[in-house]
Amino acid sequence: MAQLRLYAFLSLFLIFLPLSLASEGKDLYLDNCATCHGNNGHGGVGIPLALPSFLAQVSDDYLHQTIRLGRPGRIMPPFYRLSDKQISQIIGHIRSWQKNPIPVWSNRTIAGKPDKGKQLFQQHCVSCHGENATGGKGTGMMFSRPRHLPITAPALNNQGFLIAAPDSMIKHTIVNGRKGTPMPAAKSLGLNETAVNNIVSYIRSMQLPVISKKLSLDEEPASLVYDSPYNFEETLESVKRAIIGMNFIHIRDQPLDSGLVAEGKESKKHMMIYFCNFNFLYEALTIDPRVGMFLPCRITIVENEQGNVQLMAINPRHLSWLFNNNDLDDACNEMHDVYTSILEEATL
Repeated sequence: MAQLRLYAFLSLFLIFLPLSLASEGKDLYLDNCATCHGNNGHGGVGIPLALPSFLAQVSDDYLHQTIRLGRPGRIMPPFYRLSDKQISQIIGHIRSWQKNPIPVWSNRTIAGKPDKGKQLFQQHCVSCHGENATGGKGTGMMFSRPRHLPITAPALNNQGFLIAAPDSMIKHTIVNGRKGTPMPAAKSLGLNETAVNNIVSYIRSMQLPVISKKLSLDEEPASLVYDSPYNFEETLESVKRAIIGMNFIHIRDQPLDSGLVAEGKESKKHMMIYFCNFNFLYEALTIDPRVGMFLPCRITIVENEQGNVQLMAINPRHLSWLFNNNDLDDACNEMHDVYTSILEEATL
């Protein structure tokens, strides 16, 4: 029951759950992309796709590869469940925002000197794209990135990006910059063509033969489930003591079926306990606002018809995989340990 409620809740927000039956590009975009990129492509957690300078620099192949592969560890998930036709329909909808011709880039490798490119990158690019091109910190949401930046700078060492972006596109972006973002043109930085070629060569040197495989969903269950040796009331009190012992605040108890049945008819043997550590909540939200989907914390206690009592909680490590944000992994691991400690303490 708890696992079903979890997935029903997540399906309202996560973009990689079952697709709408609609086959047109706009509907597919709204189903899969709008949550992060905005209904009209003006951005949010994801970059603004409707930005004219962006559309003028990215080819259809780049968009196709980006949707298919995502950005491992950088919020954007891979959309392996979409067919090539569905991806093309989404791209067609994105292109409806564009007035200029669609760019087509050569796959020719640009010759340069990666070692010199690295020095130039450290001098001109690190302030936005981060050390070793790992990207700007935070998501696209104002709450989790510096307020003076309209977007979070992408990770140029990301394997999804490197596979999708040919050298000619990277060079064009560096030469011309990107209007509407902090990305300047090379000329304003005093970079000539040789310097740009060296930077492109350095960025390309980060590409690996294959994208590293992240944890499979099957390796981390969606829920943490523990059997209680106590009756329902004793288990309820035991969980509350364990919560306080972990320096969390007990917020409230709520019947699992609250709002689903008439008031006063709720089950007294299916209860959710809400609790929170507000410092942890704030820190997690600054990393990725989507953690608000499963915070404040809650543990569900259920007694079945045979009188057996179980404790259930979502598994933050499972959600870490779904969120696809490496910066959030430590917080999810910490929350997993908190849940496990409380569940173990309450069932001793």
